Amino acid sequence: MTMTEKRGAERINPYDDRREKGEQVEEMFDSIAPAYDFMNTAMTFGLHKRWRDRALKAALQAMPECARPEILDVATGTGDVAFRIHEFLPHAHVTGIDLSAGMLEVARKRLKSLPERDRRLMAFGKADCLALPFPDSRFDLITVAYGVRNFQDLEQGLKEMKRVLRPGGVLCIVELSCPTGAVAGLGYKVYTRHIIPGIGRLVSGDNRAYTYLPESIAAAPQRQDLADLLGKAGFRKTVWKSLTFGAVTYYLSK
Repeated sequence: MTMTEKRGAERINPYDDRREKGEQVEEMFDSIAPAYDFMNTAMTFGLHKRWRDRALKAALQAMPECARPEILDVATGTGDVAFRIHEFLPHAHVTGIDLSAGMLEVARKRLKSLPERDRRLMAFGKADCLALPFPDSRFDLITVAYGVRNFQDLEQGLKEMKRVLRPGGVLCIVELSCPTGAVAGLGYKVYTRHIIPGIGRLVSGDNRAYTYLPESIAAAPQRQDLADLLGKAGFRKTVWKSLTFGAVTYYLSK
């Protein structure tokens, strides 16, 4: 995809316009990995855990029943969603992938603290969401939390997830979105454009990462626009639900 063909959040880069977005996203998350979990909790006042659980419970209810589900967590980061899935479905095999070695290092440290039986059912690896290293129709459930707006080519990433999803399987996307109400929207803009970048610079030491955050949220397709893109990628049905005045939206696609 050329620069002129890029759409929405694909045009928003963490650092500059001289390099591919994927390379910069990897660099950014390597930089903020040590502070990532703390910042998520601080930025959302802990609500990200409630959002995660609401989305996962809905996804697990929609997922087809099977003896040993195969689950893929794309843009797994420090493994927050992957470990929560393991708590909900301790018999499932969960694979988490990410571009960032720094984030994966945190996830693997967390994995080492689990009993051996649990460790055998989870794996983390470095992989590109635009070229997933898995065969067709491999997974019963695919999750991606706060990751799709970082895709260098969103439509290609969605198509890849559709390719490795089994017939009847579920894709669950959780993504930050802009509140729709006037009052909530104004408060959101002040908070995300001024307060979060300041805290992010102090905590993570990265001057750009938490300025990129609200820019990429605002530019990314949201709600029905993302549902329409999922349809173009081959998903026949998508339902979505916004939470907390529209600050986050989750999508379930088949």
